[in-house]
Amino acid sequence: MAHERVLFTKEMKKDYTILLPNMLPVHFKLLEKIFNSHGYRAVLLENNDRAVIEAGLKYVHNDTCYPALLIIGQFISALQSGKYDPNKTALLLTQTGGGCRASNYVPLLRKALAKAGFAQIPVISLNIAGLEKNPGFKLTLGLLKRILYGVYYGDLLLSLVNQCRPYECTKGATKALADKWVEYLADQMSEGKSVNYKTVRATYIEILRDFEALPRTAQKKVRVGIVGEIFVKFSPLGNNDLENFLVAEGAEPVLAGLQDFLMYTLNASVVDTRLYGINKTKGRIMKKLYDFLHKKQLEFIRLYRENSSFIPPTDFEKTRAAIRGYINEGVQMGEGWLLTAEMLELIESGVKNVICTQPFGCLPNHIVGKGMMKVIREHHPNVNLVAIDYDSSASRINQENRLKLMLANAARDLENGATAPQEAPELVH
Repeated sequence: MAHERVLFTKEMKKDYTILLPNMLPVHFKLLEKIFNSHGYRAVLLENNDRAVIEAGLKYVHNDTCYPALLIIGQFISALQSGKYDPNKTALLLTQTGGGCRASNYVPLLRKALAKAGFAQIPVISLNIAGLEKNPGFKLTLGLLKRILYGVYYGDLLLSLVNQCRPYECTKGATKALADKWVEYLADQMSEGKSVNYKTVRATYIEILRDFEALPRTAQKKVRVGIVGEIFVKFSPLGNNDLENFLVAEGAEPVLAGLQDFLMYTLNASVVDTRLYGINKTKGRIMKKLYDFLHKKQLEFIRLYRENSSFIPPTDFEKTRAAIRGYINEGVQMGEGWLLTAEMLELIESGVKNVICTQPFGCLPNHIVGKGMMKVIREHHPNVNLVAIDYDSSASRINQENRLKLMLANAARDLENGATAPQEAPELVH
């Protein structure tokens, strides 16, 4: 049954609080400040207790994917907490408009809100695909530019924190430095003054040099790549705090940033035009946007090398090229070919241990993730690939035991130079 849509009006912009789900803590904290600098009253949700899962299980069909359950559960749990006036609150969701079930999260959320007694709350879809529009929420060029700057900063801090924290001489020093920069960047985004690319570039260099000066050990540690469905890959709520777990176990997490996913999304329209001859005008526009982002990515890679000893992001064109002989760019459902490409790119860059994080029952990502592991192992027999399914009923202890076995094998290989790591057993769901 379809539920009547409540528009977010211009009048609502003045005094409504807009709640944001928490997929990437640093990125979305900056997004919160960016929205506030444009006259909105945004609040990033930080509730991540069991009540989130319980609310999701109660108001979302149990056949729906785990990220939907968590996102909707986080919204409803926050509304039920009494912290927000349901008659002065709106919710915001990001959408790509692709073939994944994530494109249906907005109607799913409206259905859950009605069931929970919050049918009056408007839901805003943040997308560039034209899925929905609201009179009170406009994606202006200035807002889009700041969101993009937030992605640049968020990706940088994500990369530097993961490259520093496992090696820091003083426990907690990396987090303290990251928190300092998040606060500074939030102020930079919210002061109302003009923030242009020149400012972003200069700040980018300052951040690199600041983290470079952080005292670190020279100890060798196992580097573990994390790929998978975008929510469970990035969200501590979705992956049971995977990055912190790996650091606590003595490993270095390695993740590609959000910019890669944005470039993958833009490239999808270019591929559709090339393969099927459809949406030619859209394809040309997306190609120009893709080229713009790629040019900026190459500049950021150069800044890494000139101002630090850290490993820079991978050129996305190299990531695209990694799939040749494995999978076609026409495979675009879910994370599509990008998931396979990220596994291959990590392996080619020397990261021989990769965790594929997947919502249980996510068919597209099981095909391009777990389904591609056999052929990847055939070409790279000395890699350690582990697929972990995340779900409300999955055993966290079982997940962590599999990860500990993988890490133990990887540590042994690092010490002894072994070339054929043992594969972790399948997770019993």
